[in-house]
Amino acid sequence: MITSLKKTIQRIFQRKDIAWTGIWFLGLITLWIWDILFLNKPDFLQIQTAIINTFLMSLSVVILSVFLGWIFSLIVFFLRKSQNHIPYTIIVFSINIVRSIPQIIGILMLYFLITFLMFQNLINNIYIIMLLMAVSIAIFQFLEIMDLLIERIDYYSKTDFFNALLVCGVKELTIINKEIFFKSSRGHILNKVIALFGSTIFLQCSIDFILSIGLSTKINSVNFPLTLGNLLARIDSKQDILAIGHTLMNPTYFSNLFFEHLQGITIAFVIVFTLLCIYKISNAFMERLES
Repeated sequence: MITSLKKTIQRIFQRKDIAWTGIWFLGLITLWIWDILFLNKPDFLQIQTAIINTFLMSLSVVILSVFLGWIFSLIVFFLRKSQNHIPYTIIVFSINIVRSIPQIIGILMLYFLITFLMFQNLINNIYIIMLLMAVSIAIFQFLEIMDLLIERIDYYSKTDFFNALLVCGVKELTIINKEIFFKSSRGHILNKVIALFGSTIFLQCSIDFILSIGLSTKINSVNFPLTLGNLLARIDSKQDILAIGHTLMNPTYFSNLFFEHLQGITIAFVIVFTLLCIYKISNAFMERLES
């Protein structure tokens, strides 16, 4: 029994991506237990809601990005093959316009549109607002998925196996979806999805932080969903983060960070720790994929 457990642990640590996934979950669970013990209940509930909303929106962005990337990769491939130049030019031109806009600027513009709709009382449901926020980010994130899928189609469409399946009567759409995407590119797509999840969290936290210090209090405190970004922008969290700088000048104050400044420290830790773990998971998964 003990020998079997040791072998299982060894296999897990040999697969660094799984090991880092375990470290991520273990770190978040440990932090959650610590907050239950030492953080006041209102702040704890706010942080818990912010974490759930942030991860839920990031997951929604990933799902939307995969869907849009899949759809547009097929559209681009079949339009290019059909030699129908006008629709193909329009699609490619539209995609290049989106690609030319810096991500954070484009997402901020769409967020301002959402804010305008909220001011006009056209949307007030928190879940619709979260969905619109996810769509805003996905519009500028799905291009990475689309580029990967187009690259995989172009690579395999030049091989003999692609032509052999066509000769056997297999539909081209079936070859692309089943043989290329699902069977031959599953690992590459999953690696891109992992990296996209991390970049989405970073973008979302950055933009929510910017909006929270730049928009009106009415919109932020009442209508906008609670996320790690806008929670970090609150005055209590800022003071907690500044306490870290005070600790550098006064090391004896260090122990107080984990009791008196737990809200800001928790938010900052979740963001940094999550981004670090996802970076490690993505790199380790790619190394295993290439080995």
